[in-house]
Amino acid sequence: MAQVLDIAMRIPEFFKGLRKERLSGLRPVGEFLDHQRISRPQDLNEATQRITYNTRHFSGNYLLLIICLAIYGIITSPALIVAVGFLVGGFMLINRFAPEPMQVGEHVVTQKSLYTVLFCIGIPLLWFASPFALIFWLIGSSAVIVLAHAIFIEPPVSSEYSSVETV
Repeated sequence: MAQVLDIAMRIPEFFKGLRKERLSGLRPVGEFLDHQRISRPQDLNEATQRITYNTRHFSGNYLLLIICLAIYGIITSPALIVAVGFLVGGFMLINRFAPEPMQVGEHVVTQKSLYTVLFCIGIPLLWFASPFALIFWLIGSSAVIVLAHAIFIEPPVSSEYSSVETV
């Protein structure tokens, strides 16, 4: 349980680092959606070069796009929101209000028994909310959108000379 709390304490640091590293490299929307640079690659080699360049160049924009798709997927799945809310809320309530065993009638209720009840109800609830469908939809939709953008957006001419060193 201490490991779970340690991981939970690191989540804000993770998002701060993510914002500094990835989202600081966001390109302007005008550059990201420049319709004048849209063209079909001539062959597979050119498509591969475009994917390589554009995924590095627009990595912050692609990450933001994937985050928006994930938020959309979660919002449009109310059963998943209820299931995750039930599990997270139950976990927090058990930690806060039942840290020590309690006597209820003739029975002694421990944290372990409360967690067992929580997971016996929460896991089937989560199963019916189909989080795997959301995960696979997110992987598929983001892959299609990112790869389509990376293939059809032509890199600028300056990218041709980025590997040349100046003396």
